[in-house]
Amino acid sequence: MPTDTPENTSVKTPTAKPLKIDFMGRRRARALVVQGLYQYQLTQATAEDIRLHLMDSPNYARCDEAYFDALWRGVSSRYEALRDRFAPHVAAARDTQTLSPVETAILVLATWELSERLDIPYRIILNEAIDLAKTYGGTDGHKFVNGVLDKLAAQCRADEIRVMG
Repeated sequence: MPTDTPENTSVKTPTAKPLKIDFMGRRRARALVVQGLYQYQLTQATAEDIRLHLMDSPNYARCDEAYFDALWRGVSSRYEALRDRFAPHVAAARDTQTLSPVETAILVLATWELSERLDIPYRIILNEAIDLAKTYGGTDGHKFVNGVLDKLAAQCRADEIRVMG
């Protein structure tokens, strides 16, 4: 007489498929958010108006839309708090009010990712921020962004850094 033991059942349990991440789509989402934060700093437009404008961009169709949405909502709703979070790591010779709008946008974005997206390794966040600074920032802006984020990562991701060695 058959029993209902796992060996005798014909029901298959689903196997978990690894989550596929669209890295280029996320990179495009980050670039759009940097553009939006730049606009946010220089205009009187609301965060929602900027989001809608970015969604009309041809690049939006090629970005990771879900990641864009989470990133934009996270950075735009906590913009000042995120600036305050990285401010102590800005060198004494510069204050957050004299940063270029591009550097500020990149630092706000990366600060949010470091503090809220623990599923993304800190090294990826730093590399993406540095690449954005090389693409959109001034001549040596990427070095400045790297220095600030290294200090912030040591604070936000101390356990992860310790494990990575």
